[in-house]
Amino acid sequence: MSPILIGGLGLLCLLGVILLNVPIATAMALVGVIGTLVLDPLASVFSLFGTSTVQALSSQDLIVIPLFILMGGFAIVSGLSTEIYRLAYAWGGHLRGGLAITTVGTSAIFGAICGSSVATTATMVQVALPEMRRRGYSDALIAGSIAGGGTLGSLIPPSVIMVVYAILTQQSVLDLFRAAVIPGLVAIALYFLAIRLFLMRHPGDGQPAPRANWGERVRATTQARLTLLVAGVMLGGIYSGIFTVTEGAAIGVLLVLAASLLRKKLTRENFAATLIRAASNIGMIYLILIGAEIYKSFLTLSGLPAATVAWVGGLDLPPMVIISVVILLYLALGCVFDAMAAMILTMPFVFPLVVGQLGFDPVWWGIMNVMIIEIGMITPPVGINIFVLNGMRPDLAIKDIYRGITPFVAVDLIRILIFLLFPGLMLVLV
Repeated sequence: MSPILIGGLGLLCLLGVILLNVPIATAMALVGVIGTLVLDPLASVFSLFGTSTVQALSSQDLIVIPLFILMGGFAIVSGLSTEIYRLAYAWGGHLRGGLAITTVGTSAIFGAICGSSVATTATMVQVALPEMRRRGYSDALIAGSIAGGGTLGSLIPPSVIMVVYAILTQQSVLDLFRAAVIPGLVAIALYFLAIRLFLMRHPGDGQPAPRANWGERVRATTQARLTLLVAGVMLGGIYSGIFTVTEGAAIGVLLVLAASLLRKKLTRENFAATLIRAASNIGMIYLILIGAEIYKSFLTLSGLPAATVAWVGGLDLPPMVIISVVILLYLALGCVFDAMAAMILTMPFVFPLVVGQLGFDPVWWGIMNVMIIEIGMITPPVGINIFVLNGMRPDLAIKDIYRGITPFVAVDLIRILIFLLFPGLMLVLV
């Protein structure tokens, strides 16, 4: 049996094991070890665990992931998300569909502090859903704005998924953050458009709230000053070059922790719970990266990625056609696999093809990858934001959730098309 065929069988086995609900880190490490032994029975496979673990734990770039996760945890404890919602509500709640627009806007601001789509969605369920229901919004519009807006946590810098991509492909985290600014603004604008289009078809699903007076707006802005300060100092310092991404993440954690202490929101219980929850998420990400390294070593040994790149390169097709097919395959994969799993599983094949063979910019592809992954977060049957939404509020019917996210998925596809046709638009700030 040829090494390439063994590599292909290993990939199929990995997909099958993951579909059996085996954790992705375990699945990748297991398939990587067994596949390496099949290819080279004398190989010292267990040394891979040591080298991969040391490589992950000693990586300076990976430090930002625990910091961003801690910052998101303490932001929830300090109540920053509630203040952001009140601020957005005071300025936009009077518009038709204003609370849905408020939810998307709040998700974008909270995503700039949190860096996680799941955490943003879970927070908006608690903050936005009760208020939207009280104002008579339909469950479909509630679900769409929360699940769709939640994906902005992955696109609006800082983003944990962007950091993972940067580490796996040895790209600059700061360049990825800069490249994400324009797509993030376009995403927000298109989500606002999706809400208006939804209300044109279902005009009774979202009634405007009373217009806030200037005193209420000033009060809401003043109450959210700590939130705006955290986001402004952290992102402003990073983009201006005053401090590095890692230093900015550390400063963000300190500011959010200080806000929790100043407001006397931090107790021994929620402090311990935040650390435990953060440690669990951090451990999961590290294990995935260690497993991915073992899996990648097996694939490289088999020669399958190189053979795939050579085969695609031999096709007489324009690069734009090939990249379009890759994007369609990613969209299909995102309907079945978790977002980060889809990116890590395909990285050994896709990155050399897109960047090395087709010549696309690695930073451009990184943001495109994140945007495609976003769509997977809200598409059935394995859209993680849908699971979070339905898990936290079982009274939201699945059919209403699917109906609500449809316009958001539609404008997401338009956004992918825009940056596919005009890639330079994304790289203006890089």
